[in-house]
Amino acid sequence: MPMSTSTPASMAFAPPSLPHIPTPSSSRTRHSLSNSFSFGPQPLLNQANSSYASSRQSYALDPNGSILPVSPLRSSPRRPRRAKPSLSGRHPLANDNTDVFQDSGEEEEEEEDDEHEGHEWGMVDRMRLWRHDALMQHLYETASFWGDKILSWTNDPNDAFWLAQTFFLTHQYSRAERLLTRPFPTSPPRRPGAHPTNGHTDPKGKGKEVARDEVAGPVPFPPRLPAGGAGEMIDVAIEYQDGISRLVDMSVACRYLAAQCQMRQGKWRDATEMLGEANPFRGSSKSGPAIPNVDGGIKIEASMCHLRGLLMMKLNKSVQAKECFMEALSLDVKCYESFQQLIDTEMFTPEEEWEFVQSLAYKSQTPEDSEFIRLMYTSRLRKYKHAEEHALARRRLVEEFGLSDNPDVLYSFAEALYISFRWADCFILTTRILGLQAVHAPTMPVHIACLHHLSHLHSKLFILAHELVDKEPESHISWYAVGVWYMSVGKYPEARTYFSKATIMDPRFSPAWIAFAHSFSMEGEHDHAVTAYSTCARMFNGSHLPLMFIGMEHLTLSNLNLADEALNAAYTMCDGDPLLCNERGVMAFNRGNYEQAVEMFQEAIKLAQVTQTSEIEWAPTFVNLGTCFRKLKRFEEARDAYQRVLRLDPRNTSALSMLGIVYHMMGDIDAAIIKYHEALSVEPINPHVLELLNLAFDSLSAGSTLKKKTMPTGEADWARKMKEKVPKRVTAPPSTSTSGDVEMSL
Repeated sequence: MPMSTSTPASMAFAPPSLPHIPTPSSSRTRHSLSNSFSFGPQPLLNQANSSYASSRQSYALDPNGSILPVSPLRSSPRRPRRAKPSLSGRHPLANDNTDVFQDSGEEEEEEEDDEHEGHEWGMVDRMRLWRHDALMQHLYETASFWGDKILSWTNDPNDAFWLAQTFFLTHQYSRAERLLTRPFPTSPPRRPGAHPTNGHTDPKGKGKEVARDEVAGPVPFPPRLPAGGAGEMIDVAIEYQDGISRLVDMSVACRYLAAQCQMRQGKWRDATEMLGEANPFRGSSKSGPAIPNVDGGIKIEASMCHLRGLLMMKLNKSVQAKECFMEALSLDVKCYESFQQLIDTEMFTPEEEWEFVQSLAYKSQTPEDSEFIRLMYTSRLRKYKHAEEHALARRRLVEEFGLSDNPDVLYSFAEALYISFRWADCFILTTRILGLQAVHAPTMPVHIACLHHLSHLHSKLFILAHELVDKEPESHISWYAVGVWYMSVGKYPEARTYFSKATIMDPRFSPAWIAFAHSFSMEGEHDHAVTAYSTCARMFNGSHLPLMFIGMEHLTLSNLNLADEALNAAYTMCDGDPLLCNERGVMAFNRGNYEQAVEMFQEAIKLAQVTQTSEIEWAPTFVNLGTCFRKLKRFEEARDAYQRVLRLDPRNTSALSMLGIVYHMMGDIDAAIIKYHEALSVEPINPHVLELLNLAFDSLSAGSTLKKKTMPTGEADWARKMKEKVPKRVTAPPSTSTSGDVEMSL
């Protein structure tokens, strides 16, 4: 059925109200070096509020703005100027001078439009062009060299911002942070071209360029402030304090960049103080999901919330991190990285993520592109429920938006196939994706898992792991692939070594945590497996898989109470996983609740049909269902269930032997003997089938039937020895490995 495009009011994200953030500088004059005592965002917020109250708003303090004003490809987000004729090939990058702060008025802009004739390049204009062009060509040392000279001449905060950007791109984070927190004039020059060092005689920078040797006398540079340590900043002379402030107090973009620099240096608490532990703009008249972006880009306020969420994750505050990512995505639905953090790290349950993503304010924020963004986000959600809506979203992306060969859309198809255990089909799609992109991060774990499950492709997995380690040794996915290969060949200790390395490189990479726990389970170390799954459950509290695997391990250990608790907790988080329903059916069978077990197994089969799962992967569930029917003496239904398994897999030993038991109990001894012989043709030395065959011969000679409910050697011993162990999945989606596969069939 079609998905609703409306925004349910009840699902809208409403962050808690933020109290006033006191700072030591709140009682001091705004434009004072004394503000250096506090790096909190309150001074910036106070100035922003005063700007909103004034008739003339400062764009630099608007949290709804983006970095577009300082983009080299765009001069300003303000109202469009009148088209100008070509100014002797003037490069558009040279126009980028005071856009970060936007303190010049519209009157001056109109004057510039009227006086463009006769304008020639000045030295600063030319060097700004060099700086931007060097950035676009990745000549960062060139950009920083000329940018430093520009800043020495102009002392313009915009030039300082660009120089800090250059330092950031070259990983010189401490230099960029120092530049952004040093004192600067509170308002940039009216026009950098007006400065005498620009070679202009006209005070507005519109006159002809004058040769430097014609300028009489020395060039009068503005007084510069000391640029030493923090102590020198505080001890500045009084005459320098008027009209002076830090860049982080003058521009939201500068504060955001400074926090980025601090985070890259590992100064997480300092970066949190720079941004504020909560959104300082929340509750203001210029903040909220209903406030559109002023220039069509991504709100800096949303980017700051996202960065705050990353810092909270570094500080192990997962609840606060989740709130920050939710707020970032609510403020601006274009902030994909927040969406990615919420979905990839499984902070939501499947139903919660569906409700949250469908409730975002797409239409109010991006009227023209709202449906496309909603469909793209919907295609990335987990696919345990809402199968029809997911299929419709993928079809519309292909038919209406022409994304049939886009890696992200293809990944959505591949993920749906993987959840349905259609590994061969999924492998075809993941191979196509990796043909389009050498490394597509979301696809790699699924591709590696398909190579693991398809035994004839283990050699390809070996080659892929080697290639990844050679090309990207710093990537956690490379070492994850190595671990999966070792698991595929049964070398579990070596596999754990590489899974552990992958989790150290990226602690939020859930497939490596799941596979690490699987390695213990496959080795028979069930207690260690429970511990590893429990750690995974604490880290990814929106995923039901760790809890389900914990329940499976407790079933293996016969800890029925603990297994029941874990499986029920997993079911409350996700009631659309057929594998989980199968496990709950096994739990009910072990407790003797055969009617409830039948319901659980039938529900599992129904859910598997909804997701178009390959039926052969659910043969153990049909065997379990037939066994429950046999326990309830519903022999016809039990016979039908076993026969369905044999239509899917004619050599299934369990189904053959169980069908023989049903015939035996129904009094058809000849049919029972035939099925026992068929089972022995597949597994000739199965002692239990041999004993059942001898019992059938004895019954035939005595003219009796098998009317007892227990097996000759005991039901528990029979069930223990008639196991069919299917390998567990190595990635986050569920596997066919179940304690129901460890067939409780009898």
